[in-house]
Amino acid sequence: MRRDGRRGSQRRRQGARGRRGPQTRGKVGLHALAAFLGVVLSVALISTVFFRWHLGGDGPLLTSRFDWASFFRDLPSNIRWMIPFALLTAAMVPLRAWQWQRTLKRRAPFKERYHLVAIAGFTNNLLPGKLGDVIRAFLLSRSQSLPFVQCLGSVAVCKLLEFAALMLLVAVSFLGPFGKTMARFSGALWPALIACLVLVALTVVLAHYAESLAHGLARRHKMPKLQHVLINIGEGLGTAKSFRGMAVALLYSVGPVLAPALAYGLGLHGLGIKGGVFAGAVVLGAIALGQSAVVVPVGMGIYYFVTSWAARGLGATDQQAAAYAALTHITTVLTQILVGAFSIWARKIRWAELKRRTSMAAEAMRHVNEEPVSA
Repeated sequence: MRRDGRRGSQRRRQGARGRRGPQTRGKVGLHALAAFLGVVLSVALISTVFFRWHLGGDGPLLTSRFDWASFFRDLPSNIRWMIPFALLTAAMVPLRAWQWQRTLKRRAPFKERYHLVAIAGFTNNLLPGKLGDVIRAFLLSRSQSLPFVQCLGSVAVCKLLEFAALMLLVAVSFLGPFGKTMARFSGALWPALIACLVLVALTVVLAHYAESLAHGLARRHKMPKLQHVLINIGEGLGTAKSFRGMAVALLYSVGPVLAPALAYGLGLHGLGIKGGVFAGAVVLGAIALGQSAVVVPVGMGIYYFVTSWAARGLGATDQQAAAYAALTHITTVLTQILVGAFSIWARKIRWAELKRRTSMAAEAMRHVNEEPVSA
């Protein structure tokens, strides 16, 4: 009877796999198509930084924006701003670790938060899927015995508040002493202010009503994905559930945004752009808005396109804008990898172990999204 029972279980599992097969293959096909489109679009967008496209006429399809010999000859002159750019990029790790505590319900050691934020940056740059924020939530839940959904929600709220702080900085940059330099971007002033106010108001509302809304949707058996988003955010708000707590959390979110904004501003200043230090928030805001507006994995292409476009709009030449986009990207990636590699070494995590834990974090994320919300 045991043998028959085992055979029956095996047949049921095989049958379940067979029923899931077409759906799974369909998802794999969609992911492959999205990845292919992402690569093609990224290459096309990056090419616009270095070349001009001529889709009509009898001339060449592509022409270079600048002299390549001059481009490579002038690259070393950018080192003077690349060094502070790298230092400010590295400073985002402790600033984000500092911010993170404000959305956690329980105290977690700063050292632990620091290493996990650094490992998240390392993971985003060297492993597929951009699962850095998921892996840091997963590792914190394991090391501090916290619910994974609570840690994941705290990270989601951190990102939401960072975006609100960024929009606030973008708005402030238009009101500074270099308003003339920023005048060509004035059309984005009011949308930035409105977006900031809406995000802050949304955070306050979700702090009080996210879980109730999720349970209401569960009772009606509607919008399961939205239910989990609301639960995650509600769990993650932690100490920000009061107006005072939310204001403090938003204040802590300024640092992780101000550091890269200043870094991009110093880069513009290094190119010789007047008032460039105060324009870094505009570049950072354009990158954030551009990358959040696409549905295929084309983040690198958007980065190069938007960064070079913003630099040219602020007065940089085509050659300067191309160098700015390439060098800021390379410096950011290398800095995050080096800072994250140190934390991985300090935590004694091997490469195979990191990949295994990333897979476990992705599986935990999938389980959270599929788990029914209690009504």
